[in-house]
Amino acid sequence: MLHDGRPIADVTVLSHPEQLERLRGACPEAVPTAVLAGDPCFDRILDALPYRERFRRALGVAAGQRLIVVNSTWSPGSLFGDGDGDLLPSLLPRLTAELPADEYHLAAVLHPNIWHGHGPGQVRAWLDRARRAGLVLVPPLEGWRQALVAADCVLGDHGSVTYYAAAIGTPVLLGAFPDAALDPESPVAALGRAAPRLRPYEGLRAQLDHVVDRHEPGRYREFAAQVSSDPGGSARLLRRVFYELIGIPEPTDRPALLDRLPLPAFEPAMRTAPVRVLTRLLGADPPEIAVVRHAEGAYEPEGDDDFGWDAHTTVHEDTRDAGRLGIADVIVRYGRADDPRVGPPEAWTEEVLARHPGCALAVYVTGVDRCAVRVRGGGVVWLSATAGPDGRPDLCDPATYASALHAWLASGKSLAEVVTSGVTVVTGGVRHGVRVRV
Repeated sequence: MLHDGRPIADVTVLSHPEQLERLRGACPEAVPTAVLAGDPCFDRILDALPYRERFRRALGVAAGQRLIVVNSTWSPGSLFGDGDGDLLPSLLPRLTAELPADEYHLAAVLHPNIWHGHGPGQVRAWLDRARRAGLVLVPPLEGWRQALVAADCVLGDHGSVTYYAAAIGTPVLLGAFPDAALDPESPVAALGRAAPRLRPYEGLRAQLDHVVDRHEPGRYREFAAQVSSDPGGSARLLRRVFYELIGIPEPTDRPALLDRLPLPAFEPAMRTAPVRVLTRLLGADPPEIAVVRHAEGAYEPEGDDDFGWDAHTTVHEDTRDAGRLGIADVIVRYGRADDPRVGPPEAWTEEVLARHPGCALAVYVTGVDRCAVRVRGGGVVWLSATAGPDGRPDLCDPATYASALHAWLASGKSLAEVVTSGVTVVTGGVRHGVRVRV
């Protein structure tokens, strides 16, 4: 910061008076250059908070789902570079295996230096298993703020994303935290003392649920107060500084404004890994079926009492392990109904059942809330979710509806019964009304 005892910078922009005091202690010569100008990044997050539900839907988060954002900064002590041996790449497959797919949604936010230091190809390769099980990998530069606004819980470390999460009142669970590497007087170190720590060798779902269910909205209020000297005012303060630097009058005929956070493109989770499905018939008149889906992996999900549940396996046609298609109960594809490469759903479903004689249902998901299903020995039926109270489509994966239909038919019930009455699919605490149309 200094050259020959003098500050290099004309202006040192600080976001909070707390930083000014630390600057005074670390480099008093630079104090005359210091300017308090708030935090434009935090201001954009605050501006976006009223649109939280839109961001959740853009990420494919369905009603009743909890969005868990896993975040890592870059350093040997971060969640991605954990000193015990890169915790994050092994943690994510555990999360996708332990958390029921229709009750939780996972997104990962990694510091840009992780992407550029290792290369995008290497990062995607490390996280490939989790991505095939449904993880959404947020791009390194844009989209992380929207994911943060949408989150129900942030599993992170000492990075700024985790701190921003606490500042807007989001439950935080620390997966890694290098206490010894931080200034004990810093706000980030204080967050490390206040936030709960992950116990990686215990069940993950119970820990996440505990953090969310026991969270008090004002728990991290003091950290919010230390983010910005002027919440919402950074654009005005920064413009004044910039015009003073270049030596021309600041315009006064229009306000200083920041770009608002854009609505991301719709990106539902894409599961190409095999899915273990548990189903239970809750009622026959009217039909009601509970469905619990887990990505298959090396970790057996905790808390599933198999008694009273029937199990089957759903496999995406493009699974890497093509051998699993031969033993799949349900084979699924996601795409457009008019995709010329695979033909219309009627043709594709017939082809799949002919190719895989052990498969009972072929499912072509053609939209966010509908799919075509061919039952072995029968024709094609269309499953579609009834609209929610607000008229928006249900974002539950339509393959879940197909698994419920498979459970209904496997129990000896007839297709005609659900064509007449429809079916209610229960995932966690959410009930999804589903129409069945021939």
